[in-house]
Amino acid sequence: MNSTVIGNTVRFILLLILQVLIFSQFDLFGFINPYPYVLFILLYPVNGNQSGLLLASFFMGLSLDFFNNSGGVNAAACVILAQCRPALFKFSFGLSYEYQTVKINDELTPERFIFILLAILIHHTVLFSLEIFNMGSILDILLRVACSTVFTLVTCLLIIYLIRPAKR
Repeated sequence: MNSTVIGNTVRFILLLILQVLIFSQFDLFGFINPYPYVLFILLYPVNGNQSGLLLASFFMGLSLDFFNNSGGVNAAACVILAQCRPALFKFSFGLSYEYQTVKINDELTPERFIFILLAILIHHTVLFSLEIFNMGSILDILLRVACSTVFTLVTCLLIIYLIRPAKR
């Protein structure tokens, strides 16, 4: 087993534990929640196996659905985000993505910010649309998506830049 697989496994377990034990307990104003477990999908290596990412994303979402009794909405949101990830990379980074020189946990640039923001928006839109699943509640869905996206974005950026390796 190489270090990338071990690193991804540790990241998967750590983010799952943090989401279940800490972040799923947050409930600001009854509808704002952080979902930093999406970092597993965002920080997965650019040149990593896409099928492996889809499978791991499914199991991350399924695990959260199991712990939160949420009926598959996290699994669906994770798989859709993992599927959209290459297009998000291409949109946000252009040629840098083509040459696979992108590292999300480097210093924050507009490209990295846009990538993280769009990924979280996609995840949350799918998650809350499936969770609420009522077109009559479109304003509620949009409010939850907007507020939770901001909260998740701030949480993810804090986590990324607190744990990133020091410059050598």
